[in-house]
Amino acid sequence: MSHRRPFLDALWRDERGNILPMAASGVLVMAALVGGAVDMSRAYQIQNRLQSACDAGVLAGRRAVTNSGFTDQAKQQAEDYFAINFDEEIHGTQNTSFVPEGDNSGNAITASAATELPMLLMQIFGKQSMELAVSCSSTMGVGNSDVTMVLDVTGSMGTSLSGGGTRLTALQAAMKNFYTTVATATEGSNARIRYAFVPFSTTVNVGQMLMDKDPDYITDQWTIQSRDPVFNTITEQVRTGWQDPILTSETDYSDVTESSSVRYNSTNYTSLSNCNNALPANTTWTNNGAPSTYAGTTINGAGKQIVTTTTEQPQRMRTYYCARSSSRYRAWYYDSNRIFYTHQYATSDPITETRTRTEFARFDYRPVIYDVSLFKTGASVTTRTGSNGTDESSTWDGCIEERQTVSDSTFSFNGLTGMSPADAFDLDIDSAPTADAATKWAPLWREVAYRRSTLAAATSGSKASSSCVPRAQLLQEMEQSPFNAYADSLTAQGNTYLSIGMLWGARLTSPDGIFGDLVKEDPSNGGAVQRHIIFMTDGAQESSSSIYHAYGIESLDRRISDDGSTSQTDARHLSRFRAICDAVKAKGIRIWAIAFTTGLTSDLSYCASGNSAFTASNATQLNAAFQEIAKQVGELRVLQ
Repeated sequence: MSHRRPFLDALWRDERGNILPMAASGVLVMAALVGGAVDMSRAYQIQNRLQSACDAGVLAGRRAVTNSGFTDQAKQQAEDYFAINFDEEIHGTQNTSFVPEGDNSGNAITASAATELPMLLMQIFGKQSMELAVSCSSTMGVGNSDVTMVLDVTGSMGTSLSGGGTRLTALQAAMKNFYTTVATATEGSNARIRYAFVPFSTTVNVGQMLMDKDPDYITDQWTIQSRDPVFNTITEQVRTGWQDPILTSETDYSDVTESSSVRYNSTNYTSLSNCNNALPANTTWTNNGAPSTYAGTTINGAGKQIVTTTTEQPQRMRTYYCARSSSRYRAWYYDSNRIFYTHQYATSDPITETRTRTEFARFDYRPVIYDVSLFKTGASVTTRTGSNGTDESSTWDGCIEERQTVSDSTFSFNGLTGMSPADAFDLDIDSAPTADAATKWAPLWREVAYRRSTLAAATSGSKASSSCVPRAQLLQEMEQSPFNAYADSLTAQGNTYLSIGMLWGARLTSPDGIFGDLVKEDPSNGGAVQRHIIFMTDGAQESSSSIYHAYGIESLDRRISDDGSTSQTDARHLSRFRAICDAVKAKGIRIWAIAFTTGLTSDLSYCASGNSAFTASNATQLNAAFQEIAKQVGELRVLQ
């Protein structure tokens, strides 16, 4: 021990060795600093990843919310997305948890996520792991949006679905659920949501909104394939009365009839003289009872009116006689009967005048120019198109014929040059009518439309089949009840004309068109407005050359085709449809296309904006398509 002490004292006093303990303690400090930095950097990165995964989960969960709220299916969707975005094995963590929750309506989805991160370098200082935890929330919010629903309500929409109900009832349910989803997303906000509707088949019902905008938008005169009665003119003498009568009279008798003999008394006389002496005197003709009178009127061959008044007076005469019976004589009598006639004749000459009248001969089936100035106001108008040229009354139900077009085979739209051909006024989405009648619309006067088998006028034809859809509606804010009532008012009729539906969906949505003042109304919150067209159809273009629709009767008017054939009009309507879709999308309006119970045609796919086309084969899928659109119309976002 004595030897150690001097050594230690010397070592203590020797300043040359002080760096060693200082270096050792420095190494420990540096290890703690570096290890902590490494582990904290790992923790920061993983917590960021955990936050991102949590956000992805609640976003997916909110997107999966249906009308039933935050269901188990939506919860599973949230958990799946979290798991995809956070893998314990990759990140080297353990005991990871993710707990999503939603309110009753599913409008807001919240979640908490946690994981345990093992330490790498800090374990040497006793820190084995670190707990990491985050929270996240997602909600669906909707900004200012204008939604125009262009809805196919053709006859096929009345077809029954295998799961019950019809295609139309499935559409009505999907529309109502769409409203509920958007209304839930905007609850408590100042967002403005407006809805417009364009039901379509072979035409659209926009007459009242055009009249409300400007009655001059609708023409006062229009040519319709119809029928015109032809009457023959007949000139004849017509009796208007009778001159004063001239009176004459005459009398005559009827034939005499005799009654059976009757015993005058019961005496039996011994001689003829005794019997004759016992007989009373024979009577002469005397009236027998009250007379009767009757009258009758005849027109004789000379045209004179004769009023004959006849009085009948029964008369009787009694005759007595004796007749022998064995050796005795007996007294008898019998009556002779006749009628005494008195005839009075009042003869009048006719009073006549020359008159002319018309008598229905036939109908000429041909184009007829009609004055529609009163008809377009909704008043009842009489035309001589009834049976045998009789009057029949009709009232406009609001469906329209389109304004002037051209029968070209192809159409196109260019953002710089506009629609081509330029003289197809019907495809001009924005321009208002001018004084030129070619730029105006016309009432679809279904009651007077008739077709015939030849392009030339004919003497035979038949009533043209036609239909009128429910009224379209301009953009307006709506409560649930009137929205549902509108959906319930839809009915199914007619063929599918895709172009007329999209054309008027564009006109009701365009900020540059005739309804632009309404479309451009600034919302009170001052925000921007997103514009959407939801175009739903259950079929492809289905032209007909014989029905009366927005372009007349194609076999006769040939406003679309050169020859009136269906095959030609189908292709040309689809070319128009594509051009209109291009014009709509050029305005920044998003088009959503839904093919219901039919395949997504190339034309529908072309029309839709990017990632905006859906197919639905049943009511559930149709509802899902509307729900997906509602969610994308809305703004799905994470709340921090």
